[in-house]
Order: sequence, then structure tokens, then C-alpha cells
Amino acid sequence: MRKRVVAALGHRALGTTFPEQQTALRSTAKILADLVENGAQLIITHSNAPQVGMIHTAMNEFAKFHDTYGAPMSVCSAMSQGYIGYDIQNALRSELLRRGIYRTVVTVLTQVTVDPYDETFYHPVKVIGRYLNADEAAAEERKGNYVVEEPGKGFRRIVAAPKPLDIVEIDAINTLAQAGHIVIAGGGGGIPVLKQGSSLKGAGAVIEKDLLSGRLADLTNADMLMILTDEEFVSIGYRTEAPTPLQHITPAEAMRHIANNEFGRNKMLPKVEASVNFVMQKEGRTAIITSIDKALDAYLGKTGTVIENVQ
Repeated sequence: MRKRVVAALGHRALGTTFPEQQTALRSTAKILADLVENGAQLIITHSNAPQVGMIHTAMNEFAKFHDTYGAPMSVCSAMSQGYIGYDIQNALRSELLRRGIYRTVVTVLTQVTVDPYDETFYHPVKVIGRYLNADEAAAEERKGNYVVEEPGKGFRRIVAAPKPLDIVEIDAINTLAQAGHIVIAGGGGGIPVLKQGSSLKGAGAVIEKDLLSGRLADLTNADMLMILTDEEFVSIGYRTEAPTPLQHITPAEAMRHIANNEFGRNKMLPKVEASVNFVMQKEGRTAIITSIDKALDAYLGKTGTVIENVQ
């Protein structure tokens, strides 16, 4: 029986530049096609940090030299979803056709609602764009943006990372998945938007893509969430010389490790939190965190950090 699987791709699956992305996705497409061949009904999401930063820098440099407006963060996020999705869907389609598998692969530009009163809007932490000099940093602050100084390097703009609430296009995503299509959605954590009556307004923020991956898996009623990263296992004691890899744990055990600050705040912590949230919403769900090279083995139950309720 087919399993509905939300596969979250990290930076390694994509590369950081146009040529790197093309090369990386040839390998990534083979891994995703292996999952399809073994019964996975895929919904794919992905990171976008280097790409959205590149777009943000390019659009704002263009604006500076042509005396026009820069692109809002929400527009940069949408652009990154479009071109990354374009490359993923073409690479995966080609690989599937080479194997005699005829499946439509489609990208959905995905908006995600956030709370305008989310505390992260008052404490932004996500760095975006190139280094700025003091005059440029002051100009950003006059616009109401936040900047932070990195001694010896310059200033960087920082934006909020609010929690995802709901996915605007979830009905379309579910309809496509139910019809047997492979869907790419929620790239880069989705385009953060604020509800204003019947309208949606883009927010100057980014959403943690792992948290959105868990929300996407929940709202599509996936059987499995696979977060594909650089490490085969999540480890505790990662600051020590002999970290301990975690293989099979329950949500309660994961939460104890979170309380003990066992996971890097900007690396493994959001992946574990997303996995726990997904698993706890419904019985019978499984979350796996592993390296992209081990994706098929993890799907087949041979490796990776597995988080699920023990029956």
C-alpha cells in the first residue's frame, strides 16, 4: 500500500548557485525517484536560504542603481519557490520518465498565514542579504527594518521567523496529491502572509522550513514526514567528542532531549520539534530525520532517527 510522504529537502539537495542547483538536483531526483518506485506518494518541500538571499540582494541592488523600489521579502520568497520548483519538477520528471514512470510533477506557489503578533516580529533573528556599510544600515533602519552588526564585517539585515499557522493553498495541494500527482509545495517555509479581511498581505519575514514541513505533513494527512539533511542520525551530546546517535525514540523522549538543550537551536532543534508536532497530532504517524543519501534506506526502516509512538 502506498504511503503519503512529505519529503523535506535541505540545502545539500539543492546547492547554492544556478549551476550547483542543476548538478545537485540530478542526484536528488534519483533519490526521490527511488522513493516513488518503492511506493511513496510524494509531497516535496525544500529549503531556500541561499537562493532567497541571492534574489533579495539582486533585486535591491537593481533598485539602488535604477532609483526604484526593492522587492519585498514575500516577493523574493515567491520568486525562489518558482525557480527552485521549476528545477526540481523538471529534474524529477526526467528521472521518472527514464525509468518508465509517468507521473505529473507540479509546483504550487504556497502562502502561509502567520500571526501579526508573533513574538518573533519583535525579536528578528534570521539574517538576509549581503553585508551593508554603516550608511546603508542606517537607511534600512529608517525604513523600519532591523539590522545587526558583525564586527569586522559590516551590517546585515535581519527578519522575523514567525511560526506557520495555516497553508492558504492546502485544498489545491490535497486535491493534486489525491489525484496521484507529485506536488512541490511550501518551499522555503512558504510565503508568509497576514490576513487583512479578505486580503492577504505579504510579511517581511521568513518561516522556518522545518516547522512548515511538519505543518504541511499534518494538513495533508501524511503517513510519514522525512526531513533530509546532512546527518544520518540526530545525536545527543553533539557538543562532546563522542555524541550518541538516536535511532528510535518516542515524542516524549524527544521532548526530554529538547528540554535538556541537546539539539542545536538553528540546526536540529526545529527538525525535531516539527517531527514531534507531526507525530503527536494523530496515531500511526512516523517522522524520520536522516541524510539525503540514506533516504531510501530510512523509508524502508533501515536507518535514520525515527520518531513515533510505540504501540
